[in-house]
Amino acid sequence: MRKKLQEISDRSKIEEVLKKCRVGRLATLGEDGYPYVTPLNYVYFKDTVYFHCALKGEKLTNISRHHKVCFEVDIPLAYLDTCYDKSIPPCEVGQFYQSVVIRGRAEIVSHMGEKIAALNALMASHEGRSTFSDISVESKAVAFCHVVAVRIDSLTAKENLAQKKSATEKNRISAYLRKRGLPGDKKAADLILGE
Repeated sequence: MRKKLQEISDRSKIEEVLKKCRVGRLATLGEDGYPYVTPLNYVYFKDTVYFHCALKGEKLTNISRHHKVCFEVDIPLAYLDTCYDKSIPPCEVGQFYQSVVIRGRAEIVSHMGEKIAALNALMASHEGRSTFSDISVESKAVAFCHVVAVRIDSLTAKENLAQKKSATEKNRISAYLRKRGLPGDKKAADLILGE
């Protein structure tokens, strides 16, 4: 990673980002040689990314031809705008965020136990509660979808949380974000100060 200061190396923090996001982007290689990016719902479960999909489609065709994929998630937190400090050049303002990029191998899950566990984990993740009807082998929809596992070969993660700024500047940015009060501002302010 070129910007080492922004790297997230703590595995538990990386997993926190993966578990917090609900939509990721899967990049496969299309038949025409172009990357094909698909936004999709997913769950990070047992060190694997799982998603479900129809029984046919372009991403499945791409995966069957070339199983190496890239998967990306990000959490945009707050944008530090030009109103923060009018003396700062526009190219020095920007987005605070956290992101994870995974390189791995995608495969259709053939083991029914793994498929059912992944579907239930996906439901629990998106429902945000454990009180939903469990999916079982008998559930009608199970036969009408595939579950794809992205087996992780490597992952990198980074965040922009004003790491290059002094403690005084971080406090000033955090105070500005808290006062501005847009969605994501408080979370970004907390993270910038390590709270």
